[in-house]
Amino acid sequence: NRASAEPTLGPVRQTEDRRPLVPNITELTIERTSTGAIVRAEALMPTAGYWDPELVAENNGRAVDGVMTYRFVAARPRNGVSVQSPAPRTLVAAATLSVYDLELVREIVVVGAETTRRARR
Repeated sequence: NRASAEPTLGPVRQTEDRRPLVPNITELTIERTSTGAIVRAEALMPTAGYWDPELVAENNGRAVDGVMTYRFVAARPRNGVSVQSPAPRTLVAAATLSVYDLELVREIVVVGAETTRRARR
């Protein structure tokens, strides 16, 4: 009798993303590509200096009931710089969806702290 050894990757831990949701999502666009689509969102931050923006897919990157949801997060600056112009306070984040993913998606939702943007196919 030979004992079969199952390969293991060890324990899986969820890491906690401490970046807060961006407050105000100002724009959401879906750009079709030959391989799927690019989801692109812009946010207006309260001060300059926010960094590491990302659209983080909910539900392990799977659509639920045809809805793909992303959280728009960014790291806080150590020392925010107050500026009046919106250009230095604007962040952009993007995510890609494959053609296969798009077959399962009828709506894309991007969630911020104060605003949520939606795009339907």
